[in-house]
Amino acid sequence: MVEQKLTETLFQAPPMAEQERMVEAILFASAEPLGKKEIEERLPHGCDVAEALVSLRKRYEGRGVAVVKVGDNWAIRTAPDLGFLMQKERVETRKLSRAAIETLAIIAYHQPTTRAEIEEIRGVSVSRGTIDLLLELDWIKFGRRRMTPGRPVTFIVTQEFLDHFGLESARDLPGVKELRDSGLLDNRPAPGMMPGAEGEGDADDDDYVDDDEQEDMFE
Repeated sequence: MVEQKLTETLFQAPPMAEQERMVEAILFASAEPLGKKEIEERLPHGCDVAEALVSLRKRYEGRGVAVVKVGDNWAIRTAPDLGFLMQKERVETRKLSRAAIETLAIIAYHQPTTRAEIEEIRGVSVSRGTIDLLLELDWIKFGRRRMTPGRPVTFIVTQEFLDHFGLESARDLPGVKELRDSGLLDNRPAPGMMPGAEGEGDADDDDYVDDDEQEDMFE
């Protein structure tokens, strides 16, 4: 009995308030979102990471920073409504080409999706340069191969994509109206769908052909 009490004392978890402080320190020091298991590995034995995260999230409600969930991971981020204050501190962001935005949107809304499915939705072929660019940005990654002839690879969005756009999951993506209001979509028909564009649907409209076109990938 004495030995059992001694063991319980040695491995007794800190009070929840202290656990919150520890989780707060870990998230604050991490540049990337962390999973519960990663956080748990750094805490004393017996800590309840899930409860500490829930309590910490509530404690930060209405503050300048928030404890947010990114996919299955957690992070401390600037409150969404105060993001404009950070604009002067941010590196200037270059805009993606229309082709890259459309490809990214299709993957996000239809994931997991194959290249052939992307081309079917867009109405034009997708250049390797566009896919490579999105992979390089770490906004998309390869998913499982389809169990269909040829076993085509699929594409899905990444945790980095969700974190960049402040989303907890792909289910939080904005609707078409919100995308149009933000300027990410417009009412123009897709390339290859223009009147008189028959036979041009196979064209690789966004490939890296020359330096000028490559510069057009960004503004």
